[in-house]
Amino acid sequence: MGHNKKRNTAFLFEALIAEMTKAVVQGDLKKQARTRKIISKHFKKGTALHEELQLYKAILETRGLERIVAEKLIFEVKAQRKFILDGDVFQQQTELVKDMNEEYTKSVFSNFVPNYKDLATLAQMFSAGSSIKEKVLLESRVIDYLSSEPKPPEEKMKPIDNLTYKTFVNKFNEKYSETLSEQQKSLLSKYISSFSDNGIELKIYLNEEIGRLKQEMQKSLNTQEILEDSRMKESTERILSELNSYSKKEIDTGMIQSLLKIQDLVSELNS
Repeated sequence: MGHNKKRNTAFLFEALIAEMTKAVVQGDLKKQARTRKIISKHFKKGTALHEELQLYKAILETRGLERIVAEKLIFEVKAQRKFILDGDVFQQQTELVKDMNEEYTKSVFSNFVPNYKDLATLAQMFSAGSSIKEKVLLESRVIDYLSSEPKPPEEKMKPIDNLTYKTFVNKFNEKYSETLSEQQKSLLSKYISSFSDNGIELKIYLNEEIGRLKQEMQKSLNTQEILEDSRMKESTERILSELNSYSKKEIDTGMIQSLLKIQDLVSELNS
């Protein structure tokens, strides 16, 4: 059965996420900002694309159901899909594709998306152009997906390494769960797990978190208390300078330690 990538809402979203990941890995801040702007513009709450994407996720992020429960989920998803106007989806997809063509080369639509076949199946199931027979076959395939168990991740570490990792995480949680802020725990968690995915998720997280810290420090720099204290003003400006320098540095333990301290400082300033 035919499938048009440019009319698959979930594929377009995943293609943009792939562009964001490449921009983070390459340290291309301008491309990151432009990609984030496109995602925010076309997938913000209230748009037809955002509503349809949630339906894709409702299925793709669910596994291990009993078949009867899987059938009920598909029924509910299809019922919700009827509330989204096909014309709105088509128009918003057209506008999104136009922005993607202007921002990237045609290769954006060739980005590798791991679950592409599943996205294609769902797009065809949602499509009004599919025949009754096709829809039944597609729904049967989706039910098989929902009722199957997720594949366990490939073992990339030796058993002793895996055990050591789990022991470390458990001890870490026991010791610091009450003393660290949520932001600090998130940072450390992303840093610990970065060794298994070449740091891609950590880089994406740091891009957002460093931006937040810079915004908070800039806000504090404009407060009367700091403006009237030359030493505090100088220290705040030095921290801002350090945060700005991180875009050109490799992520290491020293950077993580500094960010933990800045997170603590920002939390103190806010309170």
